[in-house]
Amino acid sequence: MKYLLVIVALLEAVVTAAFSDNVDFQRLLLQQQQQQQQDDNQGDIWAVLLAGSSGWFNYRHQADVCHAYQILHQHGVPDDHIIVMMYDDIAQDVQNPTPGVIINRPGGPNVYEGVLKDYTGRDVTPENFLKVLSGDAESLRGVGSGKVLKSGPNDRVFINMVDHGAPGIFAFPNDYLNATDLVDAILAMHRASRYSQMVMYVESCESGSLFKSLLPDDIKVYALSASAPDQHSYACYEDDTLHTFLGDVFSVKWMEDTDVENLKKETLKQQYKLVRHEVVTSTVMHWGELRLASQKLSRFLGNKDSHPNTSQLSVATDIENLVNYPTISKWNDPCLNTSVASDDVPVAILKSRVRSAASALEKQHWKEALKSLLLNRVHVRSVMQSLVSEMTGNQVVTTMITAKDHSHDISRWDCYQDSVRTFHTHCFDLSQNTYALRVLKIIVNLCEHGYTHQQFLEAARVVCTHSSFTGII
Repeated sequence: MKYLLVIVALLEAVVTAAFSDNVDFQRLLLQQQQQQQQDDNQGDIWAVLLAGSSGWFNYRHQADVCHAYQILHQHGVPDDHIIVMMYDDIAQDVQNPTPGVIINRPGGPNVYEGVLKDYTGRDVTPENFLKVLSGDAESLRGVGSGKVLKSGPNDRVFINMVDHGAPGIFAFPNDYLNATDLVDAILAMHRASRYSQMVMYVESCESGSLFKSLLPDDIKVYALSASAPDQHSYACYEDDTLHTFLGDVFSVKWMEDTDVENLKKETLKQQYKLVRHEVVTSTVMHWGELRLASQKLSRFLGNKDSHPNTSQLSVATDIENLVNYPTISKWNDPCLNTSVASDDVPVAILKSRVRSAASALEKQHWKEALKSLLLNRVHVRSVMQSLVSEMTGNQVVTTMITAKDHSHDISRWDCYQDSVRTFHTHCFDLSQNTYALRVLKIIVNLCEHGYTHQQFLEAARVVCTHSSFTGII
């Protein structure tokens, strides 16, 4: 009996402690919810949307950003808190059969309508982008709209970047942005208390390399990358009438999910899990302060209710439990069944042109264009091969360093960035020859194997004596 009383007493103590812990947990949860509501009431949403490319082949990048603008606008983020940077050469392109119209999916709405054009054309530069982030309005006086982020310590910032990329690089129409400069800008914003929380969605090849080993996990920044540090991102929705791709897989998936979900209920983590599951073409990854993923989408994309577009189909049946997701079949998904790696887009478009040619003469024209494109790509690879050979003086080492499956993470950033700048200025302008981005991982390999920028510079002076090229895509 004595032992029974002891056991009962112990059970009562456990139950009491559990109840107390539960009460404490509920109290903490309530406090967090109240604090979030207070922060929402005090702070605003600010957004920067960037499409870093130009040209009809790259239609999808501006279409993605226009769609992102429509999402923010429809969910109540005011235009004076949204900054849009895009070249703005697609809507009125001579190849556009419906001038003034840009779509992000087959039969979709005009996402160009009403879109802001804060910085266009040659104003879309890495320098201006960083000035926008830093709030440097004085330096942007008389440039575009002059708008910059005016966010403060209670505000939430959403940044969406869409374009081509390479290891540690995000491309722009006439230059490129280094990952270290991007992260340095974010760190400066953090030190200046220019946000309470920040979310970044980045669509580009090797986009994970912009954050890996660079973005801290304690500065209130949560980032999604369309691909792992060593992967391509993918385009989708090939349009045989427009002869281009309307969207990018990662961007399409997160935005089409956003179009149909209740943003006040869905969290960043739920969207990440859903998009990672649906994007079977690359590995969507998240970076930074991962605990921010518990935040609701409405905190960064707007909390105004928007009527769901029922013509957008959400594949997910349960965003809470990944095990309940249906298996994604590439062939049954209208985006995935036309998806191709980003660098294969020009090839796919020209092949489409050949197939749909109305005459033998037109078909021959597009065949020649395709042949020229492929030969130019061979030239880029040949130049890089020669650079490596000049540096190593050893065929076996050259073969190893240039092998497709040979890659390293970047640790020698100075060597890599200086050598890329030399390649950009001496060999191929990366902004005008975007295919050259595909061989930059070889420069990573060179640096990680102990070769120096000085050796690369000397090799470039010997090898890169060809005439200036543009349009190698």
